[in-house]
Amino acid sequence: MKTLTVRLPVAIANDIEAESRVRGISKSDVVRERLTRRASGTKANALDGIADLVGAVDALPADLSARRKDYLRTTGYGLKRPR
Repeated sequence: MKTLTVRLPVAIANDIEAESRVRGISKSDVVRERLTRRASGTKANALDGIADLVGAVDALPADLSARRKDYLRTTGYGLKRPR
C-alpha cells in the first residue's frame, strides 16, 4: 500500500477520529472506507441530491433538447458583441 499525507479541517479530522474510536478501527481504515464508498457511487446516486429540481424550469419549449441551436440563434447567443 502507498502512503499519502493529507491535511484536513479540524472538524473532519475529529469526525474521523470519533468514528474510529466508536467502531474500534484505525483512522486510516475509516478514511479508506469513505473514499471507496465515494468513488463507487453511481451517477444516479450523484443526482439524488438534485432530483427534485429536474424538470422544475417553467416557460421553456418542450422540444428544446431537439432544437437547441435554433433557440440559441434566436437569442443571439454566440454572436460577436459590439465593443
